[in-house]
Amino acid sequence: MKNKILLLFSLVALISVISCKKEGVEIDYHYYPQEDYALMSQYLDLPEVPMAYENDFPNYYSSTNRQYDRDLATLGRVLFYDKNLSEDKTISCASCHKQEIGFSDDLAFSDGVNQRKTARNSLALGSVFSFNEYYGSSIVGRVPFFWDNRASSVQEQSRATLGNPLEMDMEMHEVKDRVLDLEYYEPLFKAAYGHGLQNEQEILDAIGIFVNTIGSFNSRYDQAVDQYLSSNGNLGGIQNVDLSGFSAIENEGRNLYVANCSSCHGNIEQGVAAPALIEANNGLAMNYEDQGAGNGVFKVPTLRNVEKTGPYMHDGSLATLEDVVNHYSEGVQNHQSLNPELKDGNQPKRLNLTDSQKASLVAFLKTYTDDEFLTDVKYSDPFKQ
Repeated sequence: MKNKILLLFSLVALISVISCKKEGVEIDYHYYPQEDYALMSQYLDLPEVPMAYENDFPNYYSSTNRQYDRDLATLGRVLFYDKNLSEDKTISCASCHKQEIGFSDDLAFSDGVNQRKTARNSLALGSVFSFNEYYGSSIVGRVPFFWDNRASSVQEQSRATLGNPLEMDMEMHEVKDRVLDLEYYEPLFKAAYGHGLQNEQEILDAIGIFVNTIGSFNSRYDQAVDQYLSSNGNLGGIQNVDLSGFSAIENEGRNLYVANCSSCHGNIEQGVAAPALIEANNGLAMNYEDQGAGNGVFKVPTLRNVEKTGPYMHDGSLATLEDVVNHYSEGVQNHQSLNPELKDGNQPKRLNLTDSQKASLVAFLKTYTDDEFLTDVKYSDPFKQ
C-alpha cells in the first residue's frame, strides 16, 4: 500500500494541539464544539475526530490515491443509514445495501416502505475496485448506474431511489424537511458546509461523497497480483501463469474465468477498467417481463465480493454462485437479443463444464472477497441501537 503521509501529518498536528500549554494556560482541542458533539452523541456513535476517507490503492494500480473530505463523507454516511429519510421511517439506503454482504441485499427483491418490494434485485455497491473511479457518465468512459444504466451520477441515482414509491417514496423537498427536523444534522452540516442545511443538493452531494469513497481492493486476488508485480516488476504475462498463494483449484478456476468470463466481466488486474461490455442479454430467459435497458438487456456487473452478494441477476433468480455457473454451463437461452459473446453461430454458447471445473470456477470467484472492506468501521452504521 502506498504511504499515508497526509493522515500522519494530521495526527501529528492533532496531538500537538490537544494538550499544549502556553504561559500556564492549557488548551484543549475539540474538532466539534463540545455541545455539538454531545448532541450528536445522543444519536450517533461517531469519533471525536472524523475518520479519514481515502482509497489507498494497491501498488499494481498506478493511480494517485484518492482522499475525500472527511466531514462530507461523515455526513453522507449518516444520511445513507438514516431510516428517517423514508416515507414511513423504516427504510434507509443501507436497508438494501448491507456492508457485510458487499453493500448488496440477501433478498431477490428488497423491502421498501409500507411492505412494498423493489422491482429489481439490489446491485452490490461493493462490487467495484473504486466507486469514484468506475461509475459515472458514459460520456467520459465511466459505467452508468442502475441495472438499465439510466443514471450518470450518485446524486442522480440517489434522487431516483429516494423518490421511488417502491423504495423510500420521498420527494427531495420532503427529505430536506426531515433533515431539518432532526437535530443531529445541524452540527454535521456546519462541519461539512460551514452552515446549516440550505438546499436539497447539499444532501445529495454528501451522499455522493460517501458512496464514492467505497472501494474494495484488498482481496486475496489483489494481494496475489501485487505479489506478482513485486516479483516481476510488471504485470506482463500474468494471465499465463499460476498465481502464488492460490491453490491448484483456484488457479484452475482463474484459467477458466480468463478463457470464458473475462471478455464480458473484465480482468481484475485491470484495476477499475470497465468490463468489455457494460450491458448485455445473457440468455437468462426466453421472455422478459422486465426489459431492462431494452430487449432484455441489463448491466454487466463487476464481481468483487461476489461470494457475498447473492442472490444474483437483475431479478435475483439465481440463489448461489453455483447456480450462476450452472446457468452459463448449461442454461443459456437463445433469446433474440442474446449477446454475440454467448452465441455459437445461431445457437447459445454453453460452457458444458464438468463438476470439477464448476467447483474450481466458484473457488476462484471467492478469492475476490475483501474481508477488511466488509467490516471497515468507516462504512458501518453510525446510529446507536
